[in-house]
Amino acid sequence: GRIFRNEGVDSTHNPEFTMLESYEAFADYTNIMDLVEEVFEACALAVNGSTDVEVDGKPLSLAAPYKRVTMLDAVCKETGLTVDYDSDLETLRVAAADHGVTVEAHWGQGKIIEALFDTAVEHTIWEPTYITEHPIEVSPLSRVHRSKPHVTERFELFIAGAEYANAFSELNDPFDQRSRFEAQVAMRDAGDDEAHPIDEDYIRALEYGLPPTGGLGIGVDRL
Repeated sequence: GRIFRNEGVDSTHNPEFTMLESYEAFADYTNIMDLVEEVFEACALAVNGSTDVEVDGKPLSLAAPYKRVTMLDAVCKETGLTVDYDSDLETLRVAAADHGVTVEAHWGQGKIIEALFDTAVEHTIWEPTYITEHPIEVSPLSRVHRSKPHVTERFELFIAGAEYANAFSELNDPFDQRSRFEAQVAMRDAGDDEAHPIDEDYIRALEYGLPPTGGLGIGVDRL
């Protein structure tokens, strides 16, 4: 479907674009990783007859399997920092500023680590790589990781320095979803224009019931 988002425009973001979305009942984000690899391989074979392609004159393989790296591990490896989601907030702010990140006053540890990823890591990724375990703070619709309290069961696929897909195990607990929306409202009140408002219709739908679900979005224009 065609999508319009009332957001900024730059060399990597167009407010109007085409999105392919899917939702699979009784699947989680690991199942969706397998699905994405099948889709990207099939597209490459259909268009080029091979999973080996060129981007900006450089060779690139779209053959599965794709590398899987947690956001925290990627940030620590690329920056040399030793941080986690329990790090002292002020120490993390200083470390982020030292790496060129402009930190907003209302950001928590999760948002700062995501900003470090955006600034220091994203542009360095060439081969297809799943960046997994995004912080709860920046993933209001994603299910909490089954064994890690600070992160969600979410991934984004990066190729040649750009994001091509976003997916997660859907959050299907209406009580958790309401608290996430309320946290987003607090962030919006603190100055985050991209934070979600409370969507009462969506919460009501979850109260009727949603099975465990894996959701996916692929930017068709980029692909």
